Amino acid sequence: MSQQIIKKVELYRLSVPLIEPFSTSLGTEYAAENVLVRLFTEEGLIGFGECSPYMPINGESQDTCFIVGQYFAKALIGRDAQDIEGNIALMDGIIYGNTSIKSAFDIAFYDIAAQNADRPLYAFLGGDKTKTIITDYTVSVGDPDKMAADAVKIKERGFPAIKVKLGKGGLQDVERIRAIRAAVGNEIPLRIDANQGWKVNEAIETLNALAPFNIQHCEEPIARWKYLKLKKVKKNSPIPIMADESCSDAHDAERLIELNACDYFNIKIGKAGGIFNALQIVKLAEAAGIHLQVGAMLESRIAMTAFAHFALCSPLIEHYDFDTALMFKEDPVSGGIIYKDGGVVEVPDTPGLGATVSDDKLAMMEKVTF
Repeated sequence: MSQQIIKKVELYRLSVPLIEPFSTSLGTEYAAENVLVRLFTEEGLIGFGECSPYMPINGESQDTCFIVGQYFAKALIGRDAQDIEGNIALMDGIIYGNTSIKSAFDIAFYDIAAQNADRPLYAFLGGDKTKTIITDYTVSVGDPDKMAADAVKIKERGFPAIKVKLGKGGLQDVERIRAIRAAVGNEIPLRIDANQGWKVNEAIETLNALAPFNIQHCEEPIARWKYLKLKKVKKNSPIPIMADESCSDAHDAERLIELNACDYFNIKIGKAGGIFNALQIVKLAEAAGIHLQVGAMLESRIAMTAFAHFALCSPLIEHYDFDTALMFKEDPVSGGIIYKDGGVVEVPDTPGLGATVSDDKLAMMEKVTF
């Protein structure tokens, strides 16, 4: 493949209000406060990337990403966008952590590389379309009656599974699930996410109390730094355990596998630092027989399209949490994934990412150029 030398980098602040507040045990969000990256090559290709930083999880904000991204932009001018491993090493050498903004650049690198190969990103990653991506839809944690009413709306919209945010008191969480089950019946699967909200014994007691309610899995029941106790929770839980915040990168995944601490990993590209690093988690999971979910923060359909392409790279990726772009009051993206009836997500077959933001919409955002 010919080189694709980066000649210009643009960073944009992408801010979009949500239709209604989105609440977890970690806090409440009222808008997506994201950063877009646009890379231009001397050979004429343009790559898009995006991140949705979340301070309680990755310690980043739109402000930090916008500043740190400028360090990366200056360093990447003149480099081959397709040297993804080398470019990631360069960013890692500039600053530790900051995985969210690194993931935005990573997505743009992959967009350019796949375009240059004239292949859709999923095919460039070695994936295919032998499976159908179907997203769940999430109920925010709050009053049980409101949560039950929201769950009914999700069921009526045809989503195949309902994700429920919990972690605000184990006893209250049982009542929240009881109310939801009374409203939607017992057939539709529920997936729960405590976002680190329970103490160890509280998690075990709560998960056992929730056993009769047809729960598919539970994400991150206890504090991420208590990963040594996660094995105890798994051993004593009738509900499969999925590591989320405690599984950011391949080092975390390797540690959790050695500890036999969980049944699933939830891969988020923004936690991992990009697709390149996320692929390393997939390799480890495949070797260990760990099944996978691909999730999201509050990304638009730019990054969500990248996640969907990535989700086609392994048969062990079997759950998809791609609903947050549907929570936006407006959609700034052209092309990209299409949300169809019943939660089905259609991935584009155009070369590269297949998602862009028009110049008219970009002109309305604050930007810096290098």
